[in-house]
Amino acid sequence: MKSERGWAGVICCFLLFIVVCLSLAMKMHGAFRDAGTPELGLLFFILPGAVASFMSSRQRVLRPLLGAMLAAPLCLAVMHLFFTSQRSLWQELAWLLSAVFWCALGALCFLFISSLLESKDR
Repeated sequence: MKSERGWAGVICCFLLFIVVCLSLAMKMHGAFRDAGTPELGLLFFILPGAVASFMSSRQRVLRPLLGAMLAAPLCLAVMHLFFTSQRSLWQELAWLLSAVFWCALGALCFLFISSLLESKDR
């Protein structure tokens, strides 16, 4: 059961990473106010990392990181095939790698907050 829960964290991060990435790529103004500036939209990648860290039983940072790293090439391929971009391939790759960083930072933030709440209960 624990191994299934760990894979749930990877799958959750994979799917949420793709949703956030495509939402920012399509510039959905109703969903995200900052969709016009993708650099500020990188902060939304904290959410998949935090949710996936919550879903994982062990390795609460590595599982979300694995999910984000698996989703990044798929997002890059989808963005280049279906959306027109003003940026080069290298700029898109750098943006996606920074999105992976923010996703891992979201997992670390969740781990930090949960450890603070756990120590406060003791």
